[in-house]
Amino acid sequence: MSKSSKFDRRISRRTVLKGAAGAVGLAAGSGAITGFPYVRSADAKVLRYLGTAVNEGDEISKKCLADTGIKIEYITATTDDVTKRVITQPNSFDVLDTEYFSLKKLVPSGNIFALDAKKIKEFDNITPVFTKGQLPNGKKIGDQGTAPWKVLYLEGANSKTFSKTPTEFVTLIPTVYNADTLGIRPDLIKRPISSWTELLNPEFKGKASILNIPSIGIMDAAMVVEASGQHTYADKGNMTKAEIDLTMKIMTEAKKAGQFRAFWKDFNESVNLMASGETVIQSMWSPAVTKVRSMGIACTFQPLKEGYRSWASGFCVSKAVSGPKLDWAYEFVNWYLSGWAGAYLNRQGYYSAVLSTAKANMTADEWGYWMEGKAAVGDIKAPDGTILEKAGATRDGGSYDERMGAVACWNAVMDENDYMVRKWNEFIAA
Repeated sequence: MSKSSKFDRRISRRTVLKGAAGAVGLAAGSGAITGFPYVRSADAKVLRYLGTAVNEGDEISKKCLADTGIKIEYITATTDDVTKRVITQPNSFDVLDTEYFSLKKLVPSGNIFALDAKKIKEFDNITPVFTKGQLPNGKKIGDQGTAPWKVLYLEGANSKTFSKTPTEFVTLIPTVYNADTLGIRPDLIKRPISSWTELLNPEFKGKASILNIPSIGIMDAAMVVEASGQHTYADKGNMTKAEIDLTMKIMTEAKKAGQFRAFWKDFNESVNLMASGETVIQSMWSPAVTKVRSMGIACTFQPLKEGYRSWASGFCVSKAVSGPKLDWAYEFVNWYLSGWAGAYLNRQGYYSAVLSTAKANMTADEWGYWMEGKAAVGDIKAPDGTILEKAGATRDGGSYDERMGAVACWNAVMDENDYMVRKWNEFIAA
């Protein structure tokens, strides 16, 4: 046996594979060989995104990955469970998508990290709805409840105290907001609906529903009570114990009389109730109305004379996030405000925090329909491409200025929150 043959025997399988891999790598790098699966590198950019399903979507995460290389891993929970997770498991997420009313619970925990406004490219272009409590045209809007401008800033990077004046330390970078009202099935009701009082109208006994998220449901209940003339609140978002008792007494009496078909907690429940016709009038969110319409079922997000209950949400990060992951979080937030995501959410009936970038990513007809109250020139489509409205249709409630200008209150956490939650749960159990 020759010396060379002895050497050949010592060539291991590992050596052969290593050499082959190198050859393939060279060929693949040259473009000569294709079709090999992508292998994620150890330093791939991944962010765990905690939030409700409202602002999440596969199309958003796919577009983000394509544009930035950041992979979004959604962690979906109900509004209350999101808050609980932030307080008890701050290491279980990276980016938090939550509402401003939750901040009164979250900030004292010290588990969220204030973002630096100077690192947000579009911060100065964020609508004054968030920063000043007014429309771009200067009109002041309702401030009852936890209005976003009341809790937008902290006194310092690690502060647990809200600042009454602007600072660079932002609790939540604004993303989306809306003016909520009642959803109705006009094909089944067959008459005009113009007041929050209709939610308790015996005409709809067994066909009504209210959302079972205490901090939000109590606001809808207050809109009903005040509209009926039974009480006028100094601040629906910060009731006294006596006001909570009165509100829950009225709602409990209606429940015992059989007024409510169900109490929904999430988006899909509300869609199913309305689409099936089990309910004909209920608390609702704009994208749920959009979803029902995309199914070819008549559903109206009904403007009411007493005004809207509004909400707003934004992004922050866990206190555990640092280093490259914090850089990715800033990159993600900046991408989110750059326009594509804002336009996507606008097509569900939301409003983007940065109107100019969303507008740049929508057609003139889309912008006219969703934002300006204009009749659609062509068919209006949902984000998934299904037709929502035929040409000639106008948006429920009209223009951005008309809808946001009619905001009466904001989702809130009250000083008597614990008492309110206890009374709300008694109402649900009654």
